[in-house]
Amino acid sequence: MIEPDTTAPKKATSKRRHLSLTTRVTVFVALAISLSLLLISHLLQNAVHHHFAEQDAEELQVMTRAIAQVLSENPDGSTDLTEALSKVISGHHGVYFEVQNQHGKQLYSTFNDGSLAEEVVAKTVSAIHPENLLTWRMHDTTVRGASSRITVTGQNFRVTTAIDMDFHLQFLTKFRHSLWLIMVLAGLVTLGAAWLGVRQGHAPVRELSENLRTIHADRLSIRLDPANVPLELQYLVASFNLMLGRLEDSFIRLTHFSADIAHELRTPLTNIITQTQVGLSKTRSKEEYRELLYSNLEEQERLAKMVNDMLWLAKTDHGLLKPEFKNLDLAAEVQATLDFFEALAEEKNIQLCLKGYAPKILGDRAMLRRAVSNLLSNAIRYTQPGKQITVALATTRDEVALSVQNPGSEIPAEQQQKLFDRFYRAEPARTRQNEGAGLGLAITKSIVDAHGGWVQISSNHEITEFTLFFPLQRKH
Repeated sequence: MIEPDTTAPKKATSKRRHLSLTTRVTVFVALAISLSLLLISHLLQNAVHHHFAEQDAEELQVMTRAIAQVLSENPDGSTDLTEALSKVISGHHGVYFEVQNQHGKQLYSTFNDGSLAEEVVAKTVSAIHPENLLTWRMHDTTVRGASSRITVTGQNFRVTTAIDMDFHLQFLTKFRHSLWLIMVLAGLVTLGAAWLGVRQGHAPVRELSENLRTIHADRLSIRLDPANVPLELQYLVASFNLMLGRLEDSFIRLTHFSADIAHELRTPLTNIITQTQVGLSKTRSKEEYRELLYSNLEEQERLAKMVNDMLWLAKTDHGLLKPEFKNLDLAAEVQATLDFFEALAEEKNIQLCLKGYAPKILGDRAMLRRAVSNLLSNAIRYTQPGKQITVALATTRDEVALSVQNPGSEIPAEQQQKLFDRFYRAEPARTRQNEGAGLGLAITKSIVDAHGGWVQISSNHEITEFTLFFPLQRKH
């Protein structure tokens, strides 16, 4: 039987932790400092190397000129030439040279083995510069020099001069060590200062986070003061205050909405319970029980309508209700809705009138009729007997406008833009009976939004007008 391998590494299930802002900035600063110090170190070492090369080239030029002077004083190559050449470098330490005539005969040499490296002999220059110096090993010594060709009194000579580089190399080694030590210390100090600076710079963020922790659902009225934070955080604080304002407004509307719904639900439930208790208190006739059931049915239908409206809005919020678009004659649909409300309007002695014309639009028949029904229901509720409600159709270049106009009291301007908000109540503590739950206009706006349109309201002391705008060609 094969045993399962229990040593296999387990798959990591924990989420990868992100680096903190302090760590990210510190790492970035560390990389920037390292690159800067490496560049500075490279430039400094190149500068020192070039400086030593210039010094060596200048000294080799002086030696070459001195040798040329000796050769010019002894053009015939007499026996005094060796003695004269030996005095050229008297008083100098760590310098070497060799002189050959134009036939390649060695006239004088101070190199220990009496011979030169092949690359030195092969590379003869007309003038000594720092760029054409050569470096080679001679026994245990490193030298740097050049082989140059000079002409003295019509004769050509090859003069090779060199300088001991051991002192330079020792200095460069110590300099390199000291430079690395200085760079490491400077990098650590700079990195520590950067870390401290970043941490201190984030102190306002930590303080802001602590302040945010004190905000709860029952303290949404708290606002942060942008003047107490750095300039970079003022926009964030202002945005957060704006978000708190919206949340507070939503909570207030939700509270009012919950109170309205509780009131609306309590009234029919109380009626049902009371009527049922009265009906059961003693034996009654069949007709009395029938009236009781009809009364209870009316209250139950009212409850069902409120629940259905709330469910409808919840579905539209989550995109669960999709309009079924068809070519609709808007005038015909409005007229059918007016016919439905005709009996209710006559009962209240209110006239309904349709005027204007509109082309066909793409829309959902049931949704459009519901939107118009909600507006007509509100208009009939707030119109005095003997008055007229007008539904007007109009067409612009790319939109169709449907307006419902009714005479009535003026709606304050500060409330007009909130009437379509399902959580807004102009009178949160209302106790009026037989009103809806305040969802009709919210449903209307949701329907218009689903059709790609928009809503508008205007009101004065004579007339209130709700206008629905629908695009002639729906945008997909």
